[in-house]
Amino acid sequence: MTNIRKSVRDYEAWMAKQLGRELVAKDIALKHEKMRESPFVFLRATYWRWAETILEVCPDLADATPVLGVGDIHLENFGTWRDADGRLVWGVNDFDEAARMPYAVDLVRLAASALLANAGRRREIGEAILEGYVHGLHAPRPIVLDRDWAWLRELLAVSDKQRAKFWSKIEEAERTPAPAPYRRALSDAMPQARLDMWTARRSAGSGSLGRPRWIGVADWQGAPVVRELKVMLVSAWVLVRGRGSQALRCEDVANGRYRAKDPWHRHQGRVVVRRLSPNNRKIEAEKGGVALVTPDLLHAMGLELANVHLGTSSRSEAILRDLEARKGDWLLDNAKRAAAAVAHDFEDWRSA
Repeated sequence: MTNIRKSVRDYEAWMAKQLGRELVAKDIALKHEKMRESPFVFLRATYWRWAETILEVCPDLADATPVLGVGDIHLENFGTWRDADGRLVWGVNDFDEAARMPYAVDLVRLAASALLANAGRRREIGEAILEGYVHGLHAPRPIVLDRDWAWLRELLAVSDKQRAKFWSKIEEAERTPAPAPYRRALSDAMPQARLDMWTARRSAGSGSLGRPRWIGVADWQGAPVVRELKVMLVSAWVLVRGRGSQALRCEDVANGRYRAKDPWHRHQGRVVVRRLSPNNRKIEAEKGGVALVTPDLLHAMGLELANVHLGTSSRSEAILRDLEARKGDWLLDNAKRAAAAVAHDFEDWRSA
């Protein structure tokens, strides 16, 4: 296993080769700073490191039933959107690193992220995620909040302060002309053709920093509408030799059969475009004021992960057989090992 500094250099050299002049160098510097904030933020920012090391850290995951997985799953890779009927939906909302992998890898990463975010309640973390996942394997269904899931709907309600902060951030963005192909993609995603639209660069998240990201903003029927564009790269999971095709799989998994799809989430070649609004957002613990490490919410995350895993193939029986064969606290034990490896890399990086 290479050390973290060499791993960073190697991955960023690969990314620079893929993006060429489009690489956003200032965001790479920002990512390096974020990686020093905490082990949890480090996990979010370094999915490629997870992909290259997890089967060495937790070798017993390698023979788990393969599925089209999320890859970069963690506590803050969940959010809300409106479906085609205007219903509020909650679930996984970022599939940049989707690839075919053992189902258990996603479970361990989700549990490890919870351990890194909250060192307490360890046994509850593993139990809640696994119980939710098994529930979802038996009865997969999108998590639509309009009638059911009242406790989750209340938890995710957008305050006036959050709405004001969202629109203030949009209005304060520095207007910059986007490259013509990106401008066309943003314009095509608007609710009406040929709207007067301005664009700006956007910097968000941790893992995708360095890739071009733009917003397009237009006035439509009395209020502003926003679209975001992000350039896609091959999942870091399949950069490891022998892991199969390097085709982009994010569209396949995002549109799985057990998801109430976001009609404004569209893939066009190597870019993904989606609607941004106070109700189309990622739920972040620190910024959103939401306690993410609770048994109920972890149970819901496990259920949603099953929705994703079963969305492109019927593997529930094979997964259940594999789960039954795994003994003891296998999920928590693997999550502890994975979290410890992340924490070790974090300390090495911070001390560099």
